[in-house]
Amino acid sequence: MEREAAWALLTSYVQNENLRRHMLAVEACMRTYARKFGEEEEPWGVIGLLHDFDYEVHPNAPDHPLKGSEILKEKGVSEEIRRAILGHAEYSGVPRDTLVARALFACDELAGFITACALVRPDRLATLEAKSVRKRMKDKAFARSVSREDIIKGAEELGVPLDEHIAFCIQAMRSIAPALGLAAAPPP
Repeated sequence: MEREAAWALLTSYVQNENLRRHMLAVEACMRTYARKFGEEEEPWGVIGLLHDFDYEVHPNAPDHPLKGSEILKEKGVSEEIRRAILGHAEYSGVPRDTLVARALFACDELAGFITACALVRPDRLATLEAKSVRKRMKDKAFARSVSREDIIKGAEELGVPLDEHIAFCIQAMRSIAPALGLAAAPPP
């Protein structure tokens, strides 16, 4: 599936702007990792873009992402893409046995947490650093719905040190900060 078709599918299912921005953030991280690992950028980006496309319609486990996978299958989306998306949910039982599946799992929760960290800063993503994200991870009341365990496990499964993974994803998201609503506000 090409990005244009993936975006059309996503926007037909997702009306919530914050959820769309989350998927754009994960797409940016995935595309950047594809380049780093010498992989094809387009399928990695599409996986990041579509991983939660069914969440608004099917927000409960196990419907998400299982029902989404069925929709993607009907649309002719490859098994590789569907397996990677299924693997981002621990309860799906689908192993993360490919690099792209491990990357999606590693980027998903972290992108959400980075967004939360950026939203409480006046300059958003502009000067956010890994050490600030790590400090926020220790505060269990901050962005409490984000699994710190999944963030740590994701970096481990990907084989990238956690601080390096966080910095890498910040940079990827910084490259599309305006689209994420995370560009620094102009001074008053």
